Amino acid sequence: MEVGEPSKEEKAVAKYLRFNCPTKSTNMMGHRVDYFIASKAVDCLLDSKWAKAKKGEEALFTTRESVVDYCNRLLKKQFFHRALKVMKMKYDKDIKKEKEKGKAESGKEEDKKSKKENTKEEKMKKEKEKKKDGEKEESKKEEAPGTPKKKETKKKFKLEPHDDQVFLDGNEVFVWIYDPVHFKTFVMGLILVIAVIAATLFPLWPAEMRVGVYYLSVGAGCFVASILLLAVARCILFLIIWLITGGRHHFWFLPNLTADVGFIDSFRPLYTHEYKGPKADLKKDEKSEAKKHQKSDSEEKSDSEKKEDEEGKVGPGNNGTEGSGAERHSDTDSDRREDDRSQHSSGNGNDFEMITKEELEQQTDGDCDEEEEEEDNDGETTKPSSEKS
Repeated sequence: MEVGEPSKEEKAVAKYLRFNCPTKSTNMMGHRVDYFIASKAVDCLLDSKWAKAKKGEEALFTTRESVVDYCNRLLKKQFFHRALKVMKMKYDKDIKKEKEKGKAESGKEEDKKSKKENTKEEKMKKEKEKKKDGEKEESKKEEAPGTPKKKETKKKFKLEPHDDQVFLDGNEVFVWIYDPVHFKTFVMGLILVIAVIAATLFPLWPAEMRVGVYYLSVGAGCFVASILLLAVARCILFLIIWLITGGRHHFWFLPNLTADVGFIDSFRPLYTHEYKGPKADLKKDEKSEAKKHQKSDSEEKSDSEKKEDEEGKVGPGNNGTEGSGAERHSDTDSDRREDDRSQHSSGNGNDFEMITKEELEQQTDGDCDEEEEEEDNDGETTKPSSEKS
């Protein structure tokens, strides 16, 4: 089918889609190309001005199907074309090299392990402390403003032209052929050309303008020189403090001055200070010991709880009755002993009281009377027994 030239409306839609739809770049057939995903292009056009109805006119895009049909027209007029994602496979040589490297590294690791068996425990402790320090430093770096984040590794792939050139709504990939010049790039290029022409005509400038440009250039040079001097001075200051304190104090003035951050972030924070002495190591050791004690206490508690649960569960039948009987016997024995002790103490309690002579005589007289009465009673009891016999 013969395809005519694109209309003004189609060019405007394609230009809007080119500059507003999110794109990514990759290699295709040895060339650097920009591509986009179909679903994002459909969403972009549904949010455009052509999806809103004007007075007396209908909207160009009402549903996703209408957008897909319009994009098929743009594809036929070669604004973009469909491509196929192909994951990059490693060659056999690279695989063999990696296997050989892995074998060599494994042999070296075995030799190292055989040599370091005696000193494993000490090294493990040191490695744990280093890991803790590294985690703290990484957390500080992440919290510090302007620090660059690590890039995540992604799988590499390449694009190849697709046999079926049809626009489909989904995760299909389409490569841009249409590459118009953006208005901003046009303006920037125009300003650059004017600046070059003005620089070549510098001798023809008025005297006041030439003096002003001279002072501006001197000020810019002084600013750059001051930054370089600051970078050297902060290193010298760090070395002086480090040597005086024996490596215990790490003081950095403007730590982000030479870091890969923005202009304002390179001047914040003003300084950083770290103490790396014996007290810091002692504090770390105390913290680690406290954590170990807490863990051991929790483990002991858990063991004791388990034992209590097992004792409570043992013997739901006869054992439980025997245990209850034994407890009752023990309770009764203890009660009896306590009663005997109380009676004994109550009976002997008067031995320790203060008694006068008169009370003693009365008690002795009473005792004699009681003995006489007992003897009379004994005589009376013996008489009837003899009479009966």
